[in-house]
Amino acid sequence: MVDELDLRTFTPHPQRDAVLGEVHARPFTRLVSPFSVIHLAFLAQGEAATSDRCRFIDFCLERNLPPPEQSAKLHQIVIGTATLRWEQHSEFTTFTWIWSNTNVSAADRFDKVDGTVRSLIRALRQTGQLLVAIRLEVEQDASPTRRAEQVFDKNSLAMVATKNGAGVAASDFRVDEKGFTKILVCDLGLTSQDLGALVQRLLEIETYRPLALLGLSAALELAPSVDRIDRRLVEALEKMQSGEGLQFNNHLLAELTALAACFEKGATGSLFRFGASRAYNELVQSRLSIIEGNDVSGYPTWSSFLARRMAPAMRTCATVEDRQAALSVKLARAADLLRTRVDVEIERQHRDLLQAINERARQQLRLQCTEGLSVGAIGYYVVSLFSYLAKGAHDVGLRVEPSFLTAAFVPIAVGVIWLVSYNVRKRHLKHDNAPSVACD
Repeated sequence: MVDELDLRTFTPHPQRDAVLGEVHARPFTRLVSPFSVIHLAFLAQGEAATSDRCRFIDFCLERNLPPPEQSAKLHQIVIGTATLRWEQHSEFTTFTWIWSNTNVSAADRFDKVDGTVRSLIRALRQTGQLLVAIRLEVEQDASPTRRAEQVFDKNSLAMVATKNGAGVAASDFRVDEKGFTKILVCDLGLTSQDLGALVQRLLEIETYRPLALLGLSAALELAPSVDRIDRRLVEALEKMQSGEGLQFNNHLLAELTALAACFEKGATGSLFRFGASRAYNELVQSRLSIIEGNDVSGYPTWSSFLARRMAPAMRTCATVEDRQAALSVKLARAADLLRTRVDVEIERQHRDLLQAINERARQQLRLQCTEGLSVGAIGYYVVSLFSYLAKGAHDVGLRVEPSFLTAAFVPIAVGVIWLVSYNVRKRHLKHDNAPSVACD
């Protein structure tokens, strides 16, 4: 008996199954031409995405079809002759309807939708906002250029042959009167696997392209705000050079802080959008590099056609993002500089206050030094007055000795005067050192 190795004896990483299964998360669907596709993408995040997921689950249960699992991001069901592929992404959800169109003439394939599919699309309502609507037709036509010229506007028609030369994709990237972007695929001998991969990548290109361009809308909305904040920052720096004083600096710091808060609010909202636009643009370029092979004579490739507008749009997003980053740094530096000026001004005020306290203490010390002289002077006048009283009492016949009585009164007078002076000075010092109480 062969002793087999059992990996269950090891402790697996909690995310092992997830990371190993990611490569199989969104497999290609094997397809056979001819057929029609309607692809819809709805922007939905958070509660909206949860609500749309519940709607899709109810849609499946009402028709006795298996619903997606709780953690599933992709689910595919077959309803009659139609196949529905549901995918949920981080910020959007897609519904891809695929059905055979053999009973429809080539001239009407872009204009007619199977009745069953039409009713099912209407039944599956979504709360998210519709961003992408694609009508894709796969045909077996030996003259792709002629067929594409019948369907699309020649002025904006772009065509590309696949790398193996077995298929041609064409589109003018215009939205028709029904709101769809149309794509034509001519099958010149593609296998079912290759055809499914080609269709999925074409749908991804035309899905990720509008998502990438959402960053351009955000950039155009933010550009005036960035210009305004930049000008106000320059004005604040000019005021900083010309003004002085704690009150002025505090007012300018409050203004600069409010300006920084306003800027950071807009920058935080655009941070995700610009990052997502870069990621979606990279996906578009990656898909184009995978499918594009030889050029179709007389027409631009998808890459060259899309690059005329997508490349400038991505550069605009990058420029606004770089300006935001630079402006954020400048605002932080200006605020730090202004806080330093405020701190220096406060320290200057503290220094002046300490100098005033030192001067007052010095004056009190001088008063204390002259306190002995003051007591002596006051005592001299009090004793002189008392001597007049003693002499007067002696003159009126009282048996008192003026000189002895005056000498005996001297220490008493000096002691009383010193004690009174000490108590008065102590009371004043206590009043000066008492903390001030603010009244409401």
